[in-house]
Amino acid sequence: MAALAESGSNPDVDLLYDINGLAKDAPGWFDGIMKFVGEWGILLAMVLLVLWCWWTVRRRGGEDTASSVAALMWAPLAAGIAVLVNVPIRGFVERPRPFREHEGLEVLIGGKTDYSFVSDHAALTMAMAVGLFIANRKFGLLGLGLALVEGFLRVYMGVHYPTDVIGGFALGTAVVLLLSPLAMALLTPVTRTVERSARVGWMIRARGNSPEEDDDEGEEQVISGARADAEADAEERDLAA
Repeated sequence: MAALAESGSNPDVDLLYDINGLAKDAPGWFDGIMKFVGEWGILLAMVLLVLWCWWTVRRRGGEDTASSVAALMWAPLAAGIAVLVNVPIRGFVERPRPFREHEGLEVLIGGKTDYSFVSDHAALTMAMAVGLFIANRKFGLLGLGLALVEGFLRVYMGVHYPTDVIGGFALGTAVVLLLSPLAMALLTPVTRTVERSARVGWMIRARGNSPEEDDDEGEEQVISGARADAEADAEERDLAA
């Protein structure tokens, strides 16, 4: 990774200076906002987006409610796993932060003494976004947009190279997709069990939208259809007589 840290014709470093240069031209109050958004704001927005998606899914109901909630549970769990996987990756690569290798960067947040590759924030947000996309495409697209903004801000603040962010996106996506079959196989039975509970079933479905009611509606439709068929057969027999 030493070659990636060298300036010159390296597009990774050139893009770093181009994006971080925007922070130099921006007023101080704007950089202060970007500092908060890039460090905590996007992460908070992702958590709120997951909660919003959960609230929408449980109110909507449907046969796939339990599996959708299981996918939403997997999103933050996958994000945590991605961060844990990144610990040995950072220790193996040992890439210094860009402001330690290059002069003239506008660093908006100090105290970053760990290694740079890959970006935890990028891995976290992308893992949650992909997990959201599995549960609900509309909310997943919003999450993907937030993850891209997070990646841009990490470079804007001068704490990561663009390839750190790309690596974080790849890591978060890989963890979600590769472990998703196993996670869904384990989490879906749990959410189905909770769904049937009288006490905590509201966590999966809104009250008044229980799976038993769906079954009752289905039985009523079957019974109504059976009655209609019986009446039609009776009319045919009367005509034949």
